[in-house]
Amino acid sequence: MTSPGPTPYELMGGHETLVRLVDGFYAGVAQDPELRALYPEEDLGPAAHRLTLFLEQYWGGPTTYSDTRGHPRLRMRHMPFAVTPTQRDRWLHHMLGSLDALALAPDLDGALRDYLTRAAFSLVNAEEGQSAPLERMQAQHRI
Repeated sequence: MTSPGPTPYELMGGHETLVRLVDGFYAGVAQDPELRALYPEEDLGPAAHRLTLFLEQYWGGPTTYSDTRGHPRLRMRHMPFAVTPTQRDRWLHHMLGSLDALALAPDLDGALRDYLTRAAFSLVNAEEGQSAPLERMQAQHRI
């Protein structure tokens, strides 16, 4: 019987690499007032920690994210926030810029870049100037 081989998580450098990715991303977010508004916590550290855990699990690392937070349910977790196409593009700008700085092997870079782009597009839930989906649903049910 053969072992399945290393996971993408292991091939890209594991925890340290994803921490560098997330730290670089949040350094950009901290300097971007429009995108920063999506993060209600004053300290971006907890958000960075959650994103690191999520990415680790997604790419074949520890399952700490689901063990501590349950199923990722990304769209549901973003319902309280109006994620517009502009915010998506700003998010991708900072995330892909941070990915560029990692200089991963082309196949890993491409896979990560593809996933991050698809995820960002899937989380758009509002048009420019529109309120968050959760606010819109609450407004529809007010008497």
